[in-house]
Amino acid sequence: MTRTLTGPETNRTVLHRQLLLERSRAELPQVLERMAGLQAQYAPAIYIGLWSRAEPVERAAVTRLLHDREIIQGTLLRSTIHVVSRRDYWPWALAVREDRRVQALRAWRGTLSHDEMEAAASTLRAALTADGPLKQGEIDKLIGADRRRGIGLWLDLVRQPPSGTWERRRADLYTLADEWVGPPEGTVEEGRIQLVRRYLTGFGPATRKEIATWAGLPVATVTATLAELDTTTYRDEAGTELVDLAGGTIVDGDADAPPRFLPNWDAALLVHARRSGLLPEEFRKRIFHVRAPQSFPVFLVDGAVAGTWKAVDGALSYEEFRPLTATEREQLHAEGERLADFHA
Repeated sequence: MTRTLTGPETNRTVLHRQLLLERSRAELPQVLERMAGLQAQYAPAIYIGLWSRAEPVERAAVTRLLHDREIIQGTLLRSTIHVVSRRDYWPWALAVREDRRVQALRAWRGTLSHDEMEAAASTLRAALTADGPLKQGEIDKLIGADRRRGIGLWLDLVRQPPSGTWERRRADLYTLADEWVGPPEGTVEEGRIQLVRRYLTGFGPATRKEIATWAGLPVATVTATLAELDTTTYRDEAGTELVDLAGGTIVDGDADAPPRFLPNWDAALLVHARRSGLLPEEFRKRIFHVRAPQSFPVFLVDGAVAGTWKAVDGALSYEEFRPLTATEREQLHAEGERLADFHA
């Protein structure tokens, strides 16, 4: 009989897999692999997202990993900036490339063609090979802003430090992925297997649609990829089938969930992980709305968003979304003092 997972079990399981119940002491590239990469439209999110999930974490060490090419920052899933381990970069890039191209050409509705993008990619590759990394404005002058916005679908590019670091937050310096990371390795199918495996390690159990939403792949592609993996199934309380890697840990719903701080656009709060309950639905519009393109950093209490935070003059200030008990507030502020030290 298929096991039904309760809401609290799903919540604690996702927290566990996102390393938000207990910090990992693994090397940071392995932490990124465990948590299925880190969404990073705002460069400090890399640092805070890792700080909340691993120990010890020093800002200089994260920057050094970016410079040393041990962790890579590039436009990957859903045409959004992600930071992944060097080992994951090419599998992820290869896994989503063709489907992202199809989606882009459909969205452009004939304003830009495949041949035009191929020509722009050839022009940009020649310039990057001859002149080294280029800033976004320089690429715009070379091939046009309209082509630059989609060029990463035809030419694999990464953000080169110091761009996209705590010290220089605008991620606007681009270089060729095959020069920065090394030449592509593996097949598209192998990349999709690694991508789906990472998702389930970081967010499972999940529906096929949730995996597809996160990865930007068709559900049919995800279904075919799951057939290559050793999986097991569960049901949620509504009877929906959830898929997981065989042997994946399921955590008791009453497990302790310490307060944690998450950065802007943390992937654990996005719609693909809605089943987890990390972001109560009554608070979703307070975090993600059109007048807040960077969203807001949040804090978790008892495994769910309970407010937002920001760093001000070497300390954290808080906006509580619900009343906190004295114990909850004491534990939150103790964790916040450690983050303030890291932030400062």
